[in-house]
Amino acid sequence: MTSQSEPEDVPPDPSVRAVMSERRHLINLAYRLLGSLADAEDVVQETYARWYAMSARQQQDVASPGAWLTKVAGRICLDLLRSARVRRESYVGEWIPEPLPGRTEWITGWSGGTGTDPADRVTLDESLSMAFLVVLESMTPAQRVAFILHDVFRYPFADVAEIVGRTPAACRQLATSARRRIRDSQTPATPAAARPDVVRAFKEAWEAKDIDALIGVLDPDATATGDGGGLVSAELHPVHGSARIARRMVELMDRAPDLTLLERTVNGQPGLVAQQGDAIVVVIAFGLAGDRIRRIWAVRNPEKLRPWTTT
Repeated sequence: MTSQSEPEDVPPDPSVRAVMSERRHLINLAYRLLGSLADAEDVVQETYARWYAMSARQQQDVASPGAWLTKVAGRICLDLLRSARVRRESYVGEWIPEPLPGRTEWITGWSGGTGTDPADRVTLDESLSMAFLVVLESMTPAQRVAFILHDVFRYPFADVAEIVGRTPAACRQLATSARRRIRDSQTPATPAAARPDVVRAFKEAWEAKDIDALIGVLDPDATATGDGGGLVSAELHPVHGSARIARRMVELMDRAPDLTLLERTVNGQPGLVAQQGDAIVVVIAFGLAGDRIRRIWAVRNPEKLRPWTTT
């Protein structure tokens, strides 16, 4: 007796698994391009909607479903980036990319991850650091797409050109300009194993409300940027200078004595999460230069903290 659950003349579609297996890759790509996990997920959903809107014959005519999905996702991201530049002009205060949760709290000796699966780059790859994403925000949409596709995901410029809508030579120039921005933003490297010690020293000095200790761990030219999105209180403009930042941090702790600081991985790097009761109220990422903290990014916008409330 044969099963009647599936007609014998309709074989299972082997392309379904191949198409769905691209999801993590597309999320990786879209998050880097947009700096928002929520937007990245929307892009992937729209990409799959367009795939399944095609007929079976149209799908079969696609030589490489993965390449097709990447091209469509890339074009959607490019359109979103262009519109985002307009939307962010009316954003209240500073706009910081949405922080990405890590899987665990970090520990001394943390090395930045040793995973080799490309699908895990969303939490492990250096290109997901907040410092990297902030520099990407200074690029034009076309620069950002060309650079990420070529330099991070290793797509040839011929493929990049189809997404960006320019010649391969023009895309090469876009990537070169983007690369120059990355180089100009680089600071003296901090060994991966030393990063937790620097962030922990900041945490302990902040908890102790020790202004001198905070100044000692901050670069003299440090900058602290907050993002409340107009939904919660946050500094509307960056705070510059180690002494000013230290005083602001102590003032904040005085106003919120019930604040609990937790060591967490933020965008693949040692960071801090602040809780009041059971609620996460701020996620903090750091940019280091040598043995000092050069940049602080504090995200308070509750819409950007949603991934942290479900981890």
